[in-house]
Amino acid sequence: MHIPDQESRGHISPLKTYLTVWVALLILTGITYGASYVNWGGTLMNVIVAVIIATVKAALVLLYFMHMKHESRLVWGYGIVYPLLLFALLLGFSSIDVFLRVIPTVTP
Repeated sequence: MHIPDQESRGHISPLKTYLTVWVALLILTGITYGASYVNWGGTLMNVIVAVIIATVKAALVLLYFMHMKHESRLVWGYGIVYPLLLFALLLGFSSIDVFLRVIPTVTP
């Protein structure tokens, strides 16, 4: 909704930027597809490679399509860094639970 008395804070990126990011996302999607057929040395390395590619794609979408590249530090702090820290905390505690879990053995 536009309020007439307020100054617009929108940022308009050139079409070339959007097309370049779109092509980069298509290339990264192809790399993801190709990487799924390569054995990188075990399940853990396969997951790490997939997560790295997904992180690069998410960063491109976040920076260019969601216009976070032009936001202030306050928005970056509360909108990006804080949720990532909470996610890391959740992932850390979940992994502690999974990796330190003792599975009982059944003896006949």
